[in-house]
Amino acid sequence: MGNSPPRELISLADDEGNSVSVIVLGRNPRWTTGLDAEIVVKTPFVSGRIDLALYVARLESWANALDRLDAGEDVAWMEMSRGPSIFIQLTGERDCPEVVVEDESGSMVTVRVPLVPPDGWIADHRWRLRQVMDHWVPMLSG
Repeated sequence: MGNSPPRELISLADDEGNSVSVIVLGRNPRWTTGLDAEIVVKTPFVSGRIDLALYVARLESWANALDRLDAGEDVAWMEMSRGPSIFIQLTGERDCPEVVVEDESGSMVTVRVPLVPPDGWIADHRWRLRQVMDHWVPMLSG
């Protein structure tokens, strides 16, 4: 990784060209306790991105979501908050895992992305979260 700051908080992809990522863009210049980020969806059929605000409580709730996924539970991350939500269903509508990105409060669009993450993906995402928190959280005030 070198000296570059960690950017990928979430990176779920499969061999079929489907992926959902959450990319940290940097500190928000007007909001000292938050980070600018985006959710990026790519599939052979549809692609898109949506802005996302991250702050410490959201990062901590992602850690809790990873614990629940590791216990075999489906999760909803950022549900019932302003902005987009991410749902991870371990057995989705097509009998495989899927990620659902919903922007009910903005565009009112929902995208369902079936994908089979690689072995060890939860441990990888715990590592990603730790990298993001270790680098970015000390820079946030409040």
